[in-house]
Amino acid sequence: MTGIDDANMNGAASLIRSLEEVGADTVFGIPGGAILPAYDPLMDSTRLRHILVRHEQGAGHAAEGYAAASGRTGVCMATSGPGATNLVTPLADAYMDSVPIVAITGQVPSAAIGTDAFQEADIRGITMPVTKHNFLITDPADIPQAVREAFHIASTGRPGPVLVDISKDALQAPTTFEWSDRMDLPGYRPTTRPHSKQIREAARMILAARKPVLYIGGGVIRSGGSQELRQLAELTGIPVVTTLMARGAFPDSHPLNLGMPGMHGTVPAVASLQASDLLIALGTRFDDRVTGRLDSFAPNALVIHADIDPAEIGKNRRADVPIVGDAKLVMAELVEVLAAEQAAGRVGDYEGWWVTLADLKRRFPLGYDEPDDGTLAPQYVISRLGEIAGPEALYVAGVGQHQMWAAQFVSYENPNTWLNSGGLGTMGYAVPAAMGAKVGCPDKTVWAIDGDGCFQMTNQELATCTINDIPIKVALINNSSLGMVRQWQTLFYNQRYSHTDLNSHTFPDFVKLAEAYGCHGLRVESAEGVDAAIEKAMGMNDAPVVIDFRVHRDAMVWPMVPAGTSNDEITIARDLAPAWDRGVEE
Repeated sequence: MTGIDDANMNGAASLIRSLEEVGADTVFGIPGGAILPAYDPLMDSTRLRHILVRHEQGAGHAAEGYAAASGRTGVCMATSGPGATNLVTPLADAYMDSVPIVAITGQVPSAAIGTDAFQEADIRGITMPVTKHNFLITDPADIPQAVREAFHIASTGRPGPVLVDISKDALQAPTTFEWSDRMDLPGYRPTTRPHSKQIREAARMILAARKPVLYIGGGVIRSGGSQELRQLAELTGIPVVTTLMARGAFPDSHPLNLGMPGMHGTVPAVASLQASDLLIALGTRFDDRVTGRLDSFAPNALVIHADIDPAEIGKNRRADVPIVGDAKLVMAELVEVLAAEQAAGRVGDYEGWWVTLADLKRRFPLGYDEPDDGTLAPQYVISRLGEIAGPEALYVAGVGQHQMWAAQFVSYENPNTWLNSGGLGTMGYAVPAAMGAKVGCPDKTVWAIDGDGCFQMTNQELATCTINDIPIKVALINNSSLGMVRQWQTLFYNQRYSHTDLNSHTFPDFVKLAEAYGCHGLRVESAEGVDAAIEKAMGMNDAPVVIDFRVHRDAMVWPMVPAGTSNDEITIARDLAPAWDRGVEE
């Protein structure tokens, strides 16, 4: 039973019924004038849980976290004008990271559209560049079809955000609810199955290569293709690198895993791409944070590029074998063809390549220096968190140094256990996204790994968590600074720390702040207290937990490829020559 009275159906009731019909179970939102008609039938729904957030940005990021953790489409709702514009950042974030969410926004009455009415904003026009598609509905009869199509578009092909903007009079007008699986989407026919000719050509190149690398992006996570990736890697013996968005797609503990490539990637991962003769790029977009200076990236490599979005293929790097298709299906078909080749005695020869890579792994392991003043190393905190919480927990990071350390020092063994804002780099993502992830996966332990800068942008959602019994846990990496910006000021601006000191070791008192929000608050200032605090937090499930880890403020993220330079310039510590100069090419 929906609890909605079909005899008194209006556009608002039709909207709520439509959300029920597509299988939505949670809506993150805030009511306001233009969307208010929808909140009346929402109160009667027995299928939809509405979670009242404290800021619309929190609603959008919560929908993202819900979607990324659960694999289902997230839903957020806001009113017109500022309510809708506050969703722009999470919509852009979801667009960059291919996260399926549907945003429902109220709009001023249709007769007032274009008159600069109170709380009017052209949210359809504003969000057109950062959504897969969007709708403006002024006829209540169109609501079910728009909702049906919005969820289909968001969750198929390359996933992404879709906006449904509904005028207030359409929500208030009487209508007849008619549901149909028919959709009218001319031109929207995502190609999921790859062309067999391209698969055969890719297999030929893989067997001919001597220094191949499986370059894996977030598309493999979104496709649910982790099992197929493991089959492909183990069948061929080809090394694997997983980008920031693909952490967990391939187990970190697997001997074929070289780690994360890119600006703060491992030396073996970065060096393998640079020295390779074949890149097998799956569900990745040759992002600048991975390639460094594009014209010097993997200069001797041929490229097999598979992606469900044809616009990504050849966008940044020419593909010698372009494959349009779902990453999961591409890998499954590659496995089938390569297995047949192996049965016929044709296998790749990568023995010499692995001698080089094994030497790199031995000489350039990830590590960090302990602060010489006895303060707490943030890398130690995060590595202990990963060990204690384990690979089944979900880790949701904000943006900055703590994000990179979380990507480096937690061992990811499973897909969908690492959530972060990769493409847009949105500070304030972690707390609301962790909230959404916990709603989507209530049986999982969810840790938000946040910085004191990010945390102060969206920590009001802790109130939402407390009131709605969403017991997330927050590891606050508090270096009293905008840490990544400070690192750049140290390296490139002669240590002129212009406006990056947050004074977070002085105020606010994060323990008292947590307690004011109804959470448990803990503080740790030395390595001796780290394990006990994490273990204590793991046992607290009656309310959210915030641990204020007071860490060394000048800790830096290494390795590093400075922005705009070649990956050949990767360095493992300040004032050292690039690792490349110490035998990477040998």
